[in-house]
Amino acid sequence: MAGPRYCLRVSSDFSSSHQLHNYGGKCENLHGHNFLVEAQVCGEKVDPDTGMLIDFKELKKNLQAVLEELDHKHLNDLPYFQQTNPSSENLACFVYQGLKSRLKSRKIYLDWVMVAEKNSSRAYYSET
Repeated sequence: MAGPRYCLRVSSDFSSSHQLHNYGGKCENLHGHNFLVEAQVCGEKVDPDTGMLIDFKELKKNLQAVLEELDHKHLNDLPYFQQTNPSSENLACFVYQGLKSRLKSRKIYLDWVMVAEKNSSRAYYSET
Protein backbone atom coordinates (compact mmCIF):
# COMPACT_ATOMS: atom_id res chain seq x y z
CA MET A 1 0.00 0.00 0.00
CA ALA A 2 1.24 3.46 -0.84
CA GLY A 3 1.86 5.98 1.91
CA PRO A 4 -0.21 9.07 2.62
CA ARG A 5 -0.44 11.68 -0.07
CA TYR A 6 -2.11 14.99 -0.82
CA CYS A 7 -3.80 15.59 -4.16
CA LEU A 8 -5.10 18.76 -5.79
CA ARG A 9 -7.31 18.96 -8.85
CA VAL A 10 -7.98 21.96 -11.09
CA SER A 11 -10.11 22.36 -14.18
CA SER A 12 -10.28 24.64 -17.16
CA ASP A 13 -11.59 24.55 -20.71
CA PHE A 14 -10.76 25.42 -24.28
CA SER A 15 -12.57 25.52 -27.61
CA SER A 16 -11.19 24.09 -30.82
CA SER A 17 -12.03 22.17 -33.96
CA HIS A 18 -10.65 18.90 -35.24
CA GLN A 19 -11.18 16.06 -37.68
CA LEU A 20 -10.53 12.45 -36.70
CA HIS A 21 -8.71 10.34 -39.29
CA ASN A 22 -9.52 6.66 -39.93
CA TYR A 23 -12.67 6.96 -37.86
CA GLY A 24 -15.29 5.87 -40.36
CA GLY A 25 -18.00 8.18 -39.08
CA LYS A 26 -19.24 11.76 -38.87
CA CYS A 27 -16.28 12.80 -36.71
CA GLU A 28 -14.04 12.59 -39.76
CA ASN A 29 -15.76 15.82 -40.81
CA LEU A 30 -14.60 19.16 -39.44
CA HIS A 31 -16.34 19.82 -36.12
CA GLY A 32 -15.66 21.57 -32.84
CA HIS A 33 -15.96 21.11 -29.11
CA ASN A 34 -15.83 23.09 -25.91
CA PHE A 35 -13.41 20.74 -24.16
CA LEU A 36 -13.27 20.43 -20.37
CA VAL A 37 -9.86 19.60 -18.89
CA GLU A 38 -9.00 18.48 -15.37
CA ALA A 39 -5.55 17.82 -13.96
CA GLN A 40 -4.62 16.23 -10.66
CA VAL A 41 -1.24 16.58 -8.96
CA CYS A 42 -0.12 14.71 -5.85
CA GLY A 43 2.70 14.79 -3.34
CA GLU A 44 3.65 13.36 0.02
CA LYS A 45 4.33 16.57 1.93
CA VAL A 46 2.94 20.06 2.08
CA ASP A 47 5.19 23.05 2.49
CA PRO A 48 5.62 23.51 6.25
CA ASP A 49 5.30 27.31 5.98
CA THR A 50 2.22 27.51 3.75
CA GLY A 51 0.54 24.18 4.45
CA MET A 52 0.09 23.80 0.69
CA LEU A 53 1.25 21.22 -1.82
CA ILE A 54 1.16 23.89 -4.54
CA ASP A 55 -0.87 27.07 -4.77
CA PHE A 56 -4.05 26.45 -6.79
CA LYS A 57 -3.36 29.72 -8.61
CA GLU A 58 0.04 28.48 -9.78
CA LEU A 59 -1.34 25.12 -10.89
CA LYS A 60 -4.18 26.78 -12.83
CA LYS A 61 -1.75 29.23 -14.46
CA ASN A 62 0.43 26.35 -15.70
CA LEU A 63 -2.56 24.39 -17.00
CA GLN A 64 -3.89 27.48 -18.77
CA ALA A 65 -0.53 28.05 -20.46
CA VAL A 66 -0.73 24.57 -22.01
CA LEU A 67 -4.36 25.05 -23.05
CA GLU A 68 -3.52 28.36 -24.76
CA GLU A 69 -1.66 26.29 -27.35
CA LEU A 70 -4.98 24.57 -28.21
CA ASP A 71 -7.62 27.24 -27.67
CA HIS A 72 -9.46 28.46 -30.77
CA LYS A 73 -7.23 26.43 -33.07
CA HIS A 74 -7.89 23.73 -35.62
CA LEU A 75 -6.04 20.93 -33.83
CA ASN A 76 -5.09 19.08 -37.02
CA ASP A 77 -2.99 22.10 -38.04
CA LEU A 78 -0.81 22.01 -34.92
CA PRO A 79 2.62 20.32 -35.30
CA TYR A 80 1.90 17.70 -32.59
CA PHE A 81 -1.25 16.57 -34.37
CA GLN A 82 0.24 16.44 -37.88
CA GLN A 83 1.07 12.75 -37.30
CA THR A 84 -1.13 12.10 -34.24
CA ASN A 85 -4.91 11.87 -34.48
CA PRO A 86 -6.44 14.67 -32.33
CA SER A 87 -8.65 12.32 -30.31
CA SER A 88 -9.58 13.07 -26.72
CA GLU A 89 -7.08 10.41 -25.63
CA ASN A 90 -4.26 12.09 -27.53
CA LEU A 91 -5.35 15.53 -26.31
CA ALA A 92 -5.13 14.25 -22.73
CA CYS A 93 -1.60 12.99 -23.43
CA PHE A 94 -0.62 16.33 -25.03
CA VAL A 95 -1.87 18.31 -22.02
CA TYR A 96 -0.26 15.86 -19.59
CA GLN A 97 3.15 16.17 -21.27
CA GLY A 98 2.94 19.97 -21.42
CA LEU A 99 1.87 20.33 -17.81
CA LYS A 100 4.38 17.76 -16.57
CA SER A 101 7.25 19.70 -18.13
CA ARG A 102 6.04 22.91 -16.46
CA LEU A 103 5.88 21.27 -13.01
CA LYS A 104 9.12 19.26 -13.12
CA SER A 105 10.95 21.49 -10.64
CA ARG A 106 8.28 20.94 -7.98
CA LYS A 107 8.22 18.15 -5.38
CA ILE A 108 4.91 16.96 -6.73
CA TYR A 109 3.91 14.65 -9.53
CA LEU A 110 1.23 14.90 -12.14
CA ASP A 111 -1.22 12.08 -11.40
CA TRP A 112 -3.50 12.35 -14.43
CA VAL A 113 -5.15 14.63 -16.98
CA MET A 114 -8.73 14.25 -18.17
CA VAL A 115 -10.20 15.71 -21.36
CA ALA A 116 -13.95 15.66 -21.99
CA GLU A 117 -15.72 16.50 -25.23
CA LYS A 118 -18.97 16.55 -23.24
CA ASN A 119 -20.05 15.47 -19.75
CA SER A 120 -20.71 11.90 -20.83
CA SER A 121 -17.42 11.33 -22.72
CA ARG A 122 -14.08 11.56 -20.89
CA ALA A 123 -10.54 10.41 -21.66
CA TYR A 124 -7.80 10.10 -19.03
CA TYR A 125 -4.04 9.92 -19.45
CA SER A 126 -1.59 9.01 -16.70
CA GLU A 127 1.97 7.77 -16.38
CA THR A 128 1.70 6.73 -12.74
